[in-house]
Amino acid sequence: MSTTRDLLPDTRRVGGLAAANTRLLVRNRLTLTYALLLPLLPLGLLLITAEDPTAGTSTIGTALLLAYLFPVFYNLLSVVVTRRDELVLKRLRTGEARDVELVLAMSLPGVVVAVVLAVLVVPVAVALGMPLPQDPLLYAVMVLLACVMFVAFALWTAAWTASAEAAQLTSAPVLLLATAGAFVMMLPGPLAEVLSRTPGGALDSLVRLSWLGAGTGSTWGEAAQPLLVLLAWTVLALALARRSMRWEPRT
Repeated sequence: MSTTRDLLPDTRRVGGLAAANTRLLVRNRLTLTYALLLPLLPLGLLLITAEDPTAGTSTIGTALLLAYLFPVFYNLLSVVVTRRDELVLKRLRTGEARDVELVLAMSLPGVVVAVVLAVLVVPVAVALGMPLPQDPLLYAVMVLLACVMFVAFALWTAAWTASAEAAQLTSAPVLLLATAGAFVMMLPGPLAEVLSRTPGGALDSLVRLSWLGAGTGSTWGEAAQPLLVLLAWTVLALALARRSMRWEPRT
């Protein structure tokens, strides 16, 4: 009979595999540059937008979105597709490593980078004129939930991506869902309401609420809807990833 301990991922094995994946990420200078520097570049706009807190939070939201999309989503998508096609995943599955351990090991380097960037955003934004986040807990919940969602989207997208080069096209639906939030404040009511139900729209609202708080009432009360939207997309992405995950090339 399996015990609870047997069902949990082996932390030593996950750590060893994650360390190997981290070394590969560090060796790829272009990927590392995109992962570390690109998300921080939009913060330079705070020199212009910090006087308007709403515009400032949009700038912060853009920086966070790039942290989710490059270190987490696109990096993991490329890693899964490349290692699947090179039969690395198939060989690893014949050993002691379980599927959940392989997924965690491939995801952790990008997620750690995104979390570190999300932490760095705070002092950088404050130094450039923004106030401190009003609700750090909401900010942390949003960052972690977004990371899980984009990991799941990467695994789902990898299932129907034929090659690492094709990822530039197959990633488009997720990129569209993620960037749609940038237009929520610019469009009339009905269209803005539709976009607020996208992952990008929910993230945009949560960044604003966690940084500036609610205008009236409870911040968490106003955050309930975008949190539920983000949670729904996360559950959907996890279900799609679990159902479609492929560990070896199509024959």
